[in-house]
Amino acid sequence: MSNDSSNKYANIKVIGVGGGGNNAVNRMIAANLTGVEFWVMNTDLQALNTSLADHKLQLGNKITKGLGCGAQAQMGEQSAQESKDDIKMAIEGADMVFITAGMGGGTGTGASPIIAKIAKEAGALTIGVVTKPFRFEGPVRLQQSEYGVQALRDELDALIVIPNEQLLKITEKMTTLIDAFKMADDVLRQGVQGIADLITIPGLINLDFADVRTIMSNSGSAMMGIGSASGENRAAEAAEQAISSPLLEETITGASGVIINITGSETMSLHEVDQAAQTIYEAVDQDNANIVFGSVIDKEAGDHLIVTVIATGFKPDKHQAKSAVPTARGTYVDARQSAQASATQTAPDASAPVAAPLATETPSLGKTHFETPTPPEQVDMETPQYTQLDPIEPTEPESKTVETPPVQYDINRPKPENADILSDSLKDDLEFPAFLRQ
Repeated sequence: MSNDSSNKYANIKVIGVGGGGNNAVNRMIAANLTGVEFWVMNTDLQALNTSLADHKLQLGNKITKGLGCGAQAQMGEQSAQESKDDIKMAIEGADMVFITAGMGGGTGTGASPIIAKIAKEAGALTIGVVTKPFRFEGPVRLQQSEYGVQALRDELDALIVIPNEQLLKITEKMTTLIDAFKMADDVLRQGVQGIADLITIPGLINLDFADVRTIMSNSGSAMMGIGSASGENRAAEAAEQAISSPLLEETITGASGVIINITGSETMSLHEVDQAAQTIYEAVDQDNANIVFGSVIDKEAGDHLIVTVIATGFKPDKHQAKSAVPTARGTYVDARQSAQASATQTAPDASAPVAAPLATETPSLGKTHFETPTPPEQVDMETPQYTQLDPIEPTEPESKTVETPPVQYDINRPKPENADILSDSLKDDLEFPAFLRQ
Protein backbone atom coordinates (compact mmCIF):
# COMPACT_ATOMS: atom_id res chain seq x y z
CA MET A 1 0.00 0.00 0.00
CA SER A 2 1.40 3.40 -0.90
CA ASN A 3 1.80 6.30 1.47
CA ASP A 4 -1.19 8.03 -0.09
CA SER A 5 -3.48 5.04 0.25
CA SER A 6 -6.45 5.81 2.39
CA ASN A 7 -7.81 3.23 4.76
CA LYS A 8 -11.29 2.29 3.59
CA TYR A 9 -12.64 3.03 7.04
CA ALA A 10 -10.79 6.25 7.84
CA ASN A 11 -8.80 8.91 6.01
CA ILE A 12 -5.68 9.41 8.13
CA LYS A 13 -3.22 12.24 7.50
CA VAL A 14 0.13 12.71 9.24
CA ILE A 15 1.49 16.26 9.23
CA GLY A 16 5.09 16.94 10.19
CA VAL A 17 5.56 20.57 11.25
CA GLY A 18 8.95 22.29 11.35
CA GLY A 19 12.34 20.62 11.25
CA GLY A 20 11.63 18.02 13.93
CA GLY A 21 8.30 17.08 12.37
CA ASN A 22 9.86 16.77 8.93
CA ASN A 23 12.54 14.43 10.29
CA ALA A 24 9.93 12.28 12.02
CA VAL A 25 7.89 11.96 8.81
CA ASN A 26 10.99 10.91 6.88
CA ARG A 27 11.59 8.18 9.44
CA MET A 28 7.97 6.99 9.22
CA ILE A 29 8.21 6.76 5.44
CA ALA A 30 11.51 4.87 5.69
CA ALA A 31 9.83 2.45 8.14
CA ASN A 32 7.09 1.72 5.57
CA LEU A 33 4.22 3.10 7.63
CA THR A 34 1.25 2.53 5.34
CA GLY A 35 -2.40 3.48 5.20
CA VAL A 36 -1.80 7.18 5.83
CA GLU A 37 -1.18 10.33 3.79
CA PHE A 38 2.00 12.22 4.66
CA TRP A 39 2.34 15.99 4.68
CA VAL A 40 5.21 18.22 5.75
CA MET A 41 4.75 21.91 6.51
CA ASN A 42 7.65 24.25 7.13
CA THR A 43 8.78 27.84 6.65
CA ASP A 44 12.27 26.68 5.68
CA LEU A 45 12.07 25.96 1.95
CA GLN A 46 15.47 24.28 1.83
CA ALA A 47 14.52 21.82 4.58
CA LEU A 48 11.14 21.27 2.94
CA ASN A 49 12.78 20.15 -0.30
CA THR A 50 14.71 17.41 1.52
CA SER A 51 11.53 15.71 2.74
CA LEU A 52 10.52 12.28 1.45
CA ALA A 53 6.82 13.15 1.73
CA ASP A 54 4.76 13.50 -1.43
CA HIS A 55 2.82 16.48 -0.08
CA LYS A 56 4.67 19.64 1.00
CA LEU A 57 3.42 23.05 2.06
CA GLN A 58 5.56 26.12 2.57
CA LEU A 59 4.26 28.29 5.41
CA GLY A 60 4.47 32.08 5.61
CA ASN A 61 6.33 32.83 2.40
CA LYS A 62 5.63 36.56 2.74
CA ILE A 63 6.89 36.64 6.33
CA THR A 64 9.98 34.42 6.23
CA LYS A 65 10.86 34.59 2.50
CA GLY A 66 11.57 30.86 2.50
CA LEU A 67 13.80 30.93 5.57
CA GLY A 68 13.29 29.43 9.01
CA CYS A 69 11.80 31.27 11.98
CA GLY A 70 15.03 31.62 13.92
CA ALA A 71 13.53 29.86 16.97
CA GLN A 72 10.84 32.57 17.22
CA ALA A 73 7.53 30.84 17.94
CA GLN A 74 5.57 34.02 17.29
CA MET A 75 6.91 34.11 13.73
CA GLY A 76 5.91 30.47 13.29
CA GLU A 77 2.39 31.27 14.44
CA GLN A 78 2.14 34.24 12.07
CA SER A 79 3.40 32.10 9.20
CA ALA A 80 0.67 29.52 9.82
CA GLN A 81 -1.93 32.28 9.99
CA GLU A 82 -0.75 33.56 6.62
CA SER A 83 -1.15 30.08 5.10
CA LYS A 84 -4.48 29.15 6.74
CA ASP A 85 -6.31 28.64 3.45
CA ASP A 86 -3.63 26.29 2.15
CA ILE A 87 -3.67 24.35 5.43
CA LYS A 88 -7.45 23.93 5.21
CA MET A 89 -7.11 22.51 1.70
CA ALA A 90 -4.42 20.07 2.85
CA ILE A 91 -6.55 18.77 5.73
CA GLU A 92 -9.81 18.58 3.79
CA GLY A 93 -11.44 15.14 3.91
CA ALA A 94 -9.38 13.81 6.82
CA ASP A 95 -11.08 11.74 9.52
CA MET A 96 -7.98 11.68 11.66
CA VAL A 97 -5.00 14.04 11.70
CA PHE A 98 -1.69 13.43 13.46
CA ILE A 99 0.46 16.50 14.08
CA THR A 100 4.05 15.71 14.92
CA ALA A 101 6.67 18.32 15.79
CA GLY A 102 9.57 19.18 18.02
CA MET A 103 8.63 21.78 20.62
CA GLY A 104 10.97 24.63 21.53
CA GLY A 105 11.87 25.96 18.09
CA GLY A 106 10.05 28.48 15.92
CA THR A 107 7.91 26.75 13.29
CA GLY A 108 6.99 23.58 15.18
CA THR A 109 6.13 25.45 18.38
CA GLY A 110 4.28 28.35 16.80
CA ALA A 111 2.55 26.79 13.79
CA SER A 112 1.38 23.48 15.29
CA PRO A 113 -1.44 24.96 17.44
CA ILE A 114 -2.83 26.83 14.40
CA ILE A 115 -2.76 23.68 12.25
CA ALA A 116 -4.37 21.67 15.06
CA LYS A 117 -7.17 24.19 15.44
CA ILE A 118 -7.92 24.11 11.70
CA ALA A 119 -7.96 20.29 11.72
CA LYS A 120 -10.29 20.04 14.69
CA GLU A 121 -12.64 22.68 13.30
CA ALA A 122 -12.79 20.58 10.12
CA GLY A 123 -14.16 17.69 12.20
CA ALA A 124 -11.07 15.48 12.24
CA LEU A 125 -9.94 13.58 15.32
CA THR A 126 -6.74 15.53 15.99
CA ILE A 127 -3.84 13.96 17.86
CA GLY A 128 -0.46 15.52 18.58
CA VAL A 129 2.76 13.60 19.11
CA VAL A 130 5.58 15.98 20.05
CA THR A 131 8.97 16.03 21.70
CA LYS A 132 10.40 18.45 24.25
CA PRO A 133 14.09 19.45 23.98
CA PHE A 134 17.07 18.14 25.89
CA ARG A 135 18.10 20.19 28.91
CA PHE A 136 21.42 21.01 27.30
CA GLU A 137 19.50 22.97 24.64
CA GLY A 138 19.03 25.69 27.24
CA PRO A 139 16.34 27.05 29.61
CA VAL A 140 14.89 29.46 27.03
CA ARG A 141 14.15 26.70 24.54
CA LEU A 142 12.79 24.49 27.32
CA GLN A 143 10.43 27.16 28.55
CA GLN A 144 9.28 27.98 25.02
CA SER A 145 8.54 24.29 24.48
CA GLU A 146 6.38 24.27 27.60
CA TYR A 147 4.28 27.17 26.38
CA GLY A 148 4.03 25.47 22.97
CA VAL A 149 2.83 22.22 24.53
CA GLN A 150 0.12 24.03 26.48
CA ALA A 151 -1.02 26.02 23.43
CA LEU A 152 -1.16 22.83 21.37
CA ARG A 153 -3.01 20.87 24.05
CA ASP A 154 -5.77 23.48 24.03
CA GLU A 155 -6.44 22.82 20.32
CA LEU A 156 -6.16 19.02 20.17
CA ASP A 157 -8.24 16.01 21.10
CA ALA A 158 -5.23 14.25 22.61
CA LEU A 159 -1.54 15.01 23.02
CA ILE A 160 1.37 12.62 23.57
CA VAL A 161 4.49 14.36 24.90
CA ILE A 162 7.93 12.76 24.71
CA PRO A 163 10.72 14.56 26.63
CA ASN A 164 14.01 13.98 24.80
CA GLU A 165 15.76 14.14 28.17
CA GLN A 166 14.30 10.70 28.93
CA LEU A 167 16.52 9.25 26.22
CA LEU A 168 19.42 9.56 28.65
CA LYS A 169 17.80 6.81 30.71
CA ILE A 170 17.95 4.23 27.93
CA THR A 171 21.04 5.17 25.93
CA GLU A 172 24.62 4.17 26.57
CA LYS A 173 27.28 6.74 27.37
CA MET A 174 28.92 6.31 23.98
CA THR A 175 25.70 6.94 22.02
CA THR A 176 26.42 9.68 19.49
CA LEU A 177 24.40 12.88 19.34
CA ILE A 178 23.19 11.98 15.85
CA ASP A 179 21.94 8.60 17.04
CA ALA A 180 20.21 10.21 20.02
CA PHE A 181 18.21 12.56 17.79
CA LYS A 182 17.38 9.64 15.49
CA MET A 183 15.99 7.83 18.50
CA ALA A 184 13.84 10.85 19.33
CA ASP A 185 12.48 10.85 15.77
CA ASP A 186 11.82 7.12 16.02
CA VAL A 187 9.81 7.58 19.21
CA LEU A 188 7.60 10.04 17.32
CA ARG A 189 7.20 7.40 14.63
CA GLN A 190 6.18 4.78 17.18
CA GLY A 191 3.59 7.12 18.65
CA VAL A 192 1.92 7.70 15.29
CA GLN A 193 2.34 4.18 13.95
CA GLY A 194 1.11 2.55 17.14
CA ILE A 195 -2.23 4.33 16.84
CA ALA A 196 -2.52 4.19 13.05
CA ASP A 197 -1.90 0.44 12.97
CA LEU A 198 -4.84 -0.14 15.30
CA ILE A 199 -7.09 1.31 12.63
CA THR A 200 -5.42 0.16 9.42
CA ILE A 201 -4.55 -3.45 10.33
CA PRO A 202 -7.55 -5.81 10.63
CA GLY A 203 -7.54 -8.04 13.68
CA LEU A 204 -9.07 -11.15 15.20
CA ILE A 205 -10.78 -8.87 17.70
CA ASN A 206 -10.93 -5.78 15.54
CA LEU A 207 -10.41 -2.18 16.59
CA ASP A 208 -11.58 0.52 14.24
CA PHE A 209 -11.60 4.29 13.97
CA ALA A 210 -14.77 4.56 16.05
CA ASP A 211 -13.06 2.84 19.00
CA VAL A 212 -10.10 5.18 18.81
CA ARG A 213 -12.35 8.24 18.55
CA THR A 214 -14.33 7.14 21.60
CA ILE A 215 -11.22 6.94 23.77
CA MET A 216 -9.22 9.87 22.39
CA SER A 217 -11.80 12.53 21.53
CA ASN A 218 -11.34 15.61 23.78
CA SER A 219 -9.24 13.55 26.17
CA GLY A 220 -6.40 16.05 26.72
CA SER A 221 -3.17 14.31 27.64
CA ALA A 222 -2.51 10.83 26.31
CA MET A 223 0.03 8.10 26.84
CA MET A 224 1.04 5.54 24.24
CA GLY A 225 3.30 2.60 24.97
CA ILE A 226 4.49 -0.44 23.04
CA GLY A 227 6.03 -3.52 24.64
CA SER A 228 7.50 -6.60 23.01
CA ALA A 229 8.79 -9.77 24.65
CA SER A 230 9.42 -13.43 23.95
CA GLY A 231 9.80 -16.51 26.06
CA GLU A 232 7.75 -18.15 28.76
CA ASN A 233 6.64 -14.95 30.52
CA ARG A 234 6.30 -12.82 27.37
CA ALA A 235 2.74 -11.62 28.03
CA ALA A 236 3.42 -10.02 31.40
CA GLU A 237 6.78 -8.63 30.30
CA ALA A 238 5.38 -7.03 27.14
CA ALA A 239 2.47 -5.50 29.04
CA GLU A 240 4.79 -4.13 31.72
CA GLN A 241 7.01 -2.54 29.07
CA ALA A 242 4.01 -0.93 27.41
CA ILE A 243 2.71 0.76 30.55
CA SER A 244 6.06 1.89 31.93
CA SER A 245 7.86 3.36 28.94
CA PRO A 246 10.63 5.67 30.21
CA LEU A 247 10.27 7.83 27.10
CA LEU A 248 6.83 9.22 27.89
CA GLU A 249 5.85 12.16 30.07
CA GLU A 250 2.73 10.41 31.35
CA THR A 251 2.22 7.06 33.05
CA ILE A 252 -0.88 4.94 32.75
CA THR A 253 -1.72 5.30 36.43
CA GLY A 254 -5.22 6.67 36.91
CA ALA A 255 -6.20 6.65 33.22
CA SER A 256 -9.95 6.49 32.57
CA GLY A 257 -9.80 5.65 28.85
CA VAL A 258 -7.63 2.76 27.61
CA ILE A 259 -7.12 0.99 24.30
CA ILE A 260 -5.30 -2.36 24.47
CA ASN A 261 -4.12 -4.24 21.42
CA ILE A 262 -2.21 -7.52 21.63
CA THR A 263 -0.43 -8.88 18.56
CA GLY A 264 1.08 -12.34 18.27
CA SER A 265 1.43 -15.36 16.06
CA GLU A 266 -1.01 -18.25 15.97
CA THR A 267 0.70 -19.64 19.08
CA MET A 268 -0.65 -16.78 21.24
CA SER A 269 -2.80 -18.36 23.94
CA LEU A 270 -5.93 -17.22 25.72
CA HIS A 271 -4.06 -17.33 29.04
CA GLU A 272 -1.39 -14.96 27.68
CA VAL A 273 -3.98 -12.48 26.47
CA ASP A 274 -5.64 -12.53 29.88
CA GLN A 275 -2.31 -12.14 31.69
CA ALA A 276 -1.32 -9.11 29.60
CA ALA A 277 -4.72 -7.49 30.03
CA GLN A 278 -4.74 -8.03 33.81
CA THR A 279 -1.31 -6.41 34.13
CA ILE A 280 -2.70 -3.30 32.46
CA TYR A 281 -6.02 -3.30 34.32
CA GLU A 282 -4.23 -3.16 37.67
CA ALA A 283 -2.62 0.18 36.75
CA VAL A 284 -5.68 2.10 35.54
CA ASP A 285 -8.74 3.61 37.22
CA GLN A 286 -10.61 0.31 37.54
CA ASP A 287 -13.81 1.90 38.81
CA ASN A 288 -14.27 4.37 35.94
CA ALA A 289 -12.01 3.21 33.10
CA ASN A 290 -13.50 2.72 29.65
CA ILE A 291 -11.37 -0.07 28.18
CA VAL A 292 -11.42 -1.15 24.54
CA PHE A 293 -9.62 -4.39 23.66
CA GLY A 294 -8.34 -5.73 20.35
CA SER A 295 -6.11 -8.55 19.14
CA VAL A 296 -4.25 -9.19 15.89
CA ILE A 297 -2.80 -12.45 14.57
CA ASP A 298 0.46 -11.79 12.74
CA LYS A 299 2.35 -14.82 11.42
CA GLU A 300 5.54 -12.77 11.17
CA ALA A 301 5.51 -12.08 14.93
CA GLY A 302 7.21 -15.41 15.58
CA ASP A 303 7.82 -15.95 19.29
CA HIS A 304 7.25 -12.27 20.11
CA LEU A 305 4.15 -10.91 21.75
CA ILE A 306 3.50 -7.20 21.13
CA VAL A 307 1.31 -5.13 23.44
CA THR A 308 0.16 -1.63 22.47
CA VAL A 309 -1.53 0.59 25.04
CA ILE A 310 -3.14 4.00 24.53
CA ALA A 311 -4.33 5.68 27.72
CA THR A 312 -6.22 8.95 28.17
CA GLY A 313 -8.40 10.75 30.68
CA PHE A 314 -5.78 11.65 33.26
CA LYS A 315 -6.67 13.91 36.14
CA PRO A 316 -5.69 17.56 35.48
CA ASP A 317 -3.63 17.95 38.66
CA LYS A 318 -1.63 14.89 37.71
CA HIS A 319 -0.53 16.47 34.48
CA GLN A 320 0.12 19.86 36.00
CA ALA A 321 2.60 18.32 38.38
CA LYS A 322 4.65 17.21 35.37
CA SER A 323 4.20 20.36 33.32
CA ALA A 324 7.26 22.19 34.49
CA VAL A 325 10.30 23.90 33.09
CA PRO A 326 13.75 24.28 34.61
CA THR A 327 14.78 27.76 35.55
CA ALA A 328 18.24 29.27 35.61
CA ARG A 329 18.47 28.34 39.28
CA GLY A 330 18.01 24.68 38.43
CA THR A 331 14.65 24.05 40.08
CA TYR A 332 11.37 23.47 38.31
CA VAL A 333 8.58 26.00 37.95
CA ASP A 334 5.19 25.31 36.40
CA ALA A 335 5.00 27.87 33.61
CA ARG A 336 1.21 28.00 33.67
CA GLN A 337 0.94 28.27 37.43
CA SER A 338 3.53 31.03 37.37
CA ALA A 339 1.55 32.96 34.77
CA GLN A 340 -1.71 32.49 36.66
CA ALA A 341 -0.12 33.64 39.89
CA SER A 342 1.13 36.81 38.21
CA ALA A 343 -2.29 37.53 36.74
CA THR A 344 -4.14 37.14 40.03
CA GLN A 345 -1.82 39.18 42.23
CA THR A 346 -3.53 42.15 43.90
CA ALA A 347 -2.17 45.23 45.62
CA PRO A 348 -1.64 44.85 49.39
CA ASP A 349 -4.03 46.52 51.80
CA ALA A 350 -2.57 49.91 52.78
CA SER A 351 -3.92 49.57 56.32
CA ALA A 352 -2.31 46.22 56.90
CA PRO A 353 1.04 46.12 58.65
CA VAL A 354 3.92 45.63 56.32
CA ALA A 355 5.91 42.54 57.08
CA ALA A 356 9.59 42.23 56.56
CA PRO A 357 10.43 41.28 52.98
CA LEU A 358 10.89 37.58 52.40
CA ALA A 359 13.45 36.01 50.16
CA THR A 360 11.93 34.92 46.86
CA GLU A 361 11.61 31.17 46.64
CA THR A 362 11.30 29.11 43.46
CA PRO A 363 8.84 26.26 43.96
CA SER A 364 10.51 22.92 43.46
CA LEU A 365 8.83 19.80 42.08
CA GLY A 366 11.24 17.13 43.05
CA LYS A 367 14.97 16.73 42.76
CA THR A 368 16.47 17.33 39.35
CA HIS A 369 19.90 17.38 37.75
CA PHE A 370 19.85 21.16 38.03
CA GLU A 371 18.61 21.51 41.55
CA THR A 372 20.90 23.56 43.75
CA PRO A 373 22.18 21.23 46.48
CA THR A 374 21.08 21.93 50.03
CA PRO A 375 23.96 23.41 52.04
CA PRO A 376 25.23 21.22 54.87
CA GLU A 377 23.82 21.84 58.31
CA GLN A 378 25.88 24.30 60.26
CA VAL A 379 27.11 23.11 63.67
CA ASP A 380 27.76 25.61 66.45
CA MET A 381 31.32 25.26 67.71
CA GLU A 382 32.68 26.65 70.95
CA THR A 383 35.31 29.32 70.61
CA PRO A 384 38.48 28.24 72.47
CA GLN A 385 39.33 30.38 75.49
CA TYR A 386 42.80 31.81 75.81
CA THR A 387 44.49 33.24 78.96
CA GLN A 388 44.82 36.99 78.73
CA LEU A 389 48.44 38.08 79.18
CA ASP A 390 49.69 41.50 80.21
CA PRO A 391 51.05 43.42 77.28
CA ILE A 392 54.82 43.73 77.14
CA GLU A 393 56.05 47.28 76.96
CA PRO A 394 58.76 47.68 74.34
CA THR A 395 62.10 48.90 75.78
CA GLU A 396 64.91 50.62 74.01
CA PRO A 397 68.19 48.74 74.08
CA GLU A 398 70.86 50.26 76.31
CA SER A 399 73.42 52.06 74.20
CA LYS A 400 77.08 51.94 75.22
CA THR A 401 79.67 54.34 73.96
CA VAL A 402 82.92 52.69 73.06
CA GLU A 403 85.83 55.07 73.10
CA THR A 404 88.42 54.50 70.46
CA PRO A 405 91.89 55.35 71.75
CA PRO A 406 93.79 57.86 69.64
CA VAL A 407 96.43 56.58 67.34
CA GLN A 408 99.94 57.13 68.70
CA TYR A 409 102.71 57.76 66.29
CA ASP A 410 106.31 57.15 67.31
CA ILE A 411 108.46 59.40 65.23
CA ASN A 412 111.61 57.72 66.54
CA ARG A 413 110.43 54.24 65.36
CA PRO A 414 113.02 52.75 62.98
CA LYS A 415 112.17 52.92 59.32
CA PRO A 416 111.22 49.58 57.65
CA GLU A 417 113.58 48.28 55.04
CA ASN A 418 111.03 48.57 52.18
CA ALA A 419 109.64 51.88 53.29
CA ASP A 420 110.79 53.54 50.08
CA ILE A 421 108.07 52.23 47.86
CA LEU A 422 108.91 54.63 45.09
CA SER A 423 112.27 54.36 43.44
CA ASP A 424 114.49 57.39 43.05
CA SER A 425 113.86 57.41 39.31
CA LEU A 426 110.09 57.36 39.80
CA LYS A 427 110.36 60.15 42.31
CA ASP A 428 112.07 62.25 39.72
CA ASP A 429 109.26 61.62 37.23
CA LEU A 430 106.54 62.70 39.62
CA GLU A 431 105.71 66.28 40.27
CA PHE A 432 105.00 66.88 43.94
CA PRO A 433 103.22 69.91 45.23
CA ALA A 434 105.42 72.58 46.73
CA PHE A 435 104.14 72.07 50.27
CA LEU A 436 105.18 68.40 50.13
CA ARG A 437 108.70 69.23 49.05
CA GLN A 438 109.51 71.09 52.22
